[in-house]
Amino acid sequence: MSQFALRLPNSLHGYAKEVAQQDQTSLNQFIVTAVAEKLSAMRTEEFFRERTAKAKPNRLDKILAKVPDMPPLKGDELP
Repeated sequence: MSQFALRLPNSLHGYAKEVAQQDQTSLNQFIVTAVAEKLSAMRTEEFFRERTAKAKPNRLDKILAKVPDMPPLKGDELP
């Protein structure tokens, strides 16, 4: 595992420390988790961007055309 000196503004440091304590975890673990979540979100966004680029726009219309036109089930109605 590597070490990295991180400079945080005092306000962020204080708030992160407070939230980590509420979560009953160390500040280090809180920051590691925050970085992991951010990287995961960015990777997911990239995945869907690549997937969308491969999409065939008229394909959805063909799929939806196969679905019968029916009223929604009870509880599924739009407000």
